[in-house]
Amino acid sequence: MTSGPLRGRDPNERDPAGEDALARVERALAGRQPHRMIPDLTRINALVDLLGQPQRSFPSIHITGTNGKTSTARMIDSLLHSFGLRAGRYTSPHLESVQERICVGGVPLAAEQFVGTYDEVIPYVEIVDSRSAEPVTYFELLTAMGFAAFADAPVDAGVIEVGLGGSWDATNVLDARVAVVTPIAYDHTELLGTSLEDIAAEKAGIIAPGATVVLAQQDLSAAQALLHRAVEVDARVAREGIEFGVVNRRVGVGGQAVSLQGLAARYDEVVLPLYGQHMAHNAACALAAVEAFLGAERGPLDDGLVREGFARADSPGRLEVVRRSPTILVDAAHNPAGAQALASGVDEAFSFTALVAVVGVLADKDAEGLLAALEPIVDNFVTTQNSSPRCLPAVELGEIAAAVAGQERVLVRPGLADALDTAVGLADEFGPGAGVLVTGSIVTVGEARRMLRAGAGNPGAATS
Repeated sequence: MTSGPLRGRDPNERDPAGEDALARVERALAGRQPHRMIPDLTRINALVDLLGQPQRSFPSIHITGTNGKTSTARMIDSLLHSFGLRAGRYTSPHLESVQERICVGGVPLAAEQFVGTYDEVIPYVEIVDSRSAEPVTYFELLTAMGFAAFADAPVDAGVIEVGLGGSWDATNVLDARVAVVTPIAYDHTELLGTSLEDIAAEKAGIIAPGATVVLAQQDLSAAQALLHRAVEVDARVAREGIEFGVVNRRVGVGGQAVSLQGLAARYDEVVLPLYGQHMAHNAACALAAVEAFLGAERGPLDDGLVREGFARADSPGRLEVVRRSPTILVDAAHNPAGAQALASGVDEAFSFTALVAVVGVLADKDAEGLLAALEPIVDNFVTTQNSSPRCLPAVELGEIAAAVAGQERVLVRPGLADALDTAVGLADEFGPGAGVLVTGSIVTVGEARRMLRAGAGNPGAATS
């Protein structure tokens, strides 16, 4: 593997010399079919064995759940940084660049580093391919790259988000000292099970023997499955609302101020520059995870460093304001529970006189449930589609939206750039105080962010 520290850089500021090499790697990754999943650990175990078990060179915090995983991971990373620890953060999916998935010190790998890591890992991947009935998957390859990059950096801690589920997810070759389970809801039921108990039992697979597990507030059946696993492996349990939690919160300009009860102390009037009650609960889980990781039994954390960590936290694509006049928000909610949290956050933090929602979802999602959760806060829906081959056609989504909200409140614009321009035009017609919300899929949000930088959603400007 490479020697010397890996220095991260904004993936949008690519070194021109590395552009062709990065394109080569992106094409090779795409050839492994990003959405192909095989529910076992056979290939990833073989791969990390060949690589020398890089994931064991650093202690980790492992994160699963249905919603809030990436935001919680980013807060944990920021808190660890404030305590002087260099973290390797692995999250998925990405918004705009695959490099976002592998971050060192809070920054995505630069193009040349990403390419270098791929080139070092791929010979071992090809060995596993030659010995396996199925080739290494896209996610398994990226997971191995993340572990290898973190071992090379080196990092003081890994902040690792599962891709899907838990027990058979490729990240579950970790033996993490802390596991975090964010709220569990219905999603990917064709793979994880049709009951919350079954889904929770699958996600509980990341709880390692003797670890500490930080549990967000859960449905009772989900909580029972998680606690069963904790008892089974003799894990210490920290439960939101009992051992830790949100004491109070108040909305402020640019986010909120929260008082959090941690495992060892209470931290009052902490500024969190993120919107929504759900983000306060994610922050509580992040704090408890870092306390457990650093050894909460040693006493309270430094109050100033906790404040510093949360003040620096961000979560792109989650209730993110990307433009003003009119205000355009993007949020990657893609299931009913996420949409409910989004609706609550918008209602609480923004005073829109009218709201136009641009929505594009994947075909395997509960589009009706998502739209129903948004309907109370939305005046008009503009249904669209993103570039994913799994995207639900805009016309079909429009029919579902019409059934939920009424045909007179729905417009169909298959092209995302056209949908953005249409939504901004409608907001302008509503007058001052109207806003636009882009949601339904992380793919939709990522593509919208790129288009908005290029001029979409700005009538009269060129769109891409």
